[in-house]
Amino acid sequence: MSQIIGIRREDKSVWERRVPLTPEDVHMLHDKFGIKTIIQPSDLRVFSEENYARNGAEISEDLQPANLILAVKEIPVDFFQNNQTYIFFSHVIKGQSYNMPMLKRMMELGCNLIDYEKIANEQNQRLIFFGRYAGLAGMVETLHSLGEKLKLSGIDNYFSDIQQPFRYDSIEDAKENITRIGEKIKREGNPSQLSPLVFGFAGYGNVSQGAQEILDCLPHTEITPDDLLTNYHELKKDRFHLYKVVFKEEHIVEPIKGEFDLQEYFTQPEKYKPKFETYIPFLDVLVNCIYWTEDYPRLITRNFLRHNANINLKVIGDISCDIDGSIEITHKDTSPGSPTFTYFPSTDQFSDGTHSDGITVMAVDILPCEFPKEASQDFSSVLRVYIPEIVQTNFDAAYEDLKLPTPIKKALILHGGNLTPEYQYITQYLKDQ
Repeated sequence: MSQIIGIRREDKSVWERRVPLTPEDVHMLHDKFGIKTIIQPSDLRVFSEENYARNGAEISEDLQPANLILAVKEIPVDFFQNNQTYIFFSHVIKGQSYNMPMLKRMMELGCNLIDYEKIANEQNQRLIFFGRYAGLAGMVETLHSLGEKLKLSGIDNYFSDIQQPFRYDSIEDAKENITRIGEKIKREGNPSQLSPLVFGFAGYGNVSQGAQEILDCLPHTEITPDDLLTNYHELKKDRFHLYKVVFKEEHIVEPIKGEFDLQEYFTQPEKYKPKFETYIPFLDVLVNCIYWTEDYPRLITRNFLRHNANINLKVIGDISCDIDGSIEITHKDTSPGSPTFTYFPSTDQFSDGTHSDGITVMAVDILPCEFPKEASQDFSSVLRVYIPEIVQTNFDAAYEDLKLPTPIKKALILHGGNLTPEYQYITQYLKDQ
């Protein structure tokens, strides 16, 4: 059986420069396992075609010889071939309507689909992800948006010296700049009208940890959600620190009856009601990092904002970026070229860009692409471990006989064009296609 993998060019966005495998890992796979790589030409990738060629890859438009095709983002419907195996972020597991035609076409062609998002260990912890980099880039974008908004409001501030992530040479370069700004805040303080300046983080997983990693470059004091409610007015005494608050599930919802139980909330969210809006009036910036589906309550609703137009909230960094989702005013996603829009509660209207008034939302949905090199290197270092076994697998075998690593088999959404047992529920979303 041939051992050839193909890497498709990314063309969903001009900002997408990430790769699933780096040139160095392509070389390792060939040198150690005899796996050949064919890569489509692209002028966008963070790694050049010449770099791939030096590491043994063949540059070609034709990926048909490959028995495994890798990509990062979704693949156009007309690209798929009969009985081929694909691995990419398919964004179908929530029944996303915009990707159901793609999934249906893959089913018609008898394709195999492995989704990075579902590659997980026995504890259901994801193993291959860009989440930390979404958090890193998202926090830098959020701070940049805050600086821009304050400047438009006539408030001189140190945050206006923070650039968008893609303008930095590296994550370390961004951190060094933000750390220098933090030293100025610690030495000279923020303007009095910005005291206290409270950053709230919804969620505590990989995305949130990445975002907090950036905020931690600035002088700050971490307080609990309860402290925020009970001691808010005491915070105004300190202009030389920011305040960080991390919200977990028990701060976002409360049981309709009885006591809070995390597992019950995950499995029976209908037994819980939202309570996060209690904290919103005390936040200047909200960074949203939670996983959300329609079964769960929203963090912020348009109705709440319309009836509380004078709260402190200035910027929402919606890193999760679920359209009309946990942040109901996230009515669309944005790109690094135009990363924000602003919502005006008093009129229930939106306007593109950052404005001095209203609530500005950063909703870039491809944030890791703003740090493409480091994100790709980290991603590739994990993915390369599984490639040899995937490429050697006989997908003509029955599902129960597939010799795939357990984390990969858990992520196999389609086998021979059929939804695998764990993903049969997606059938309900295909009915209208």
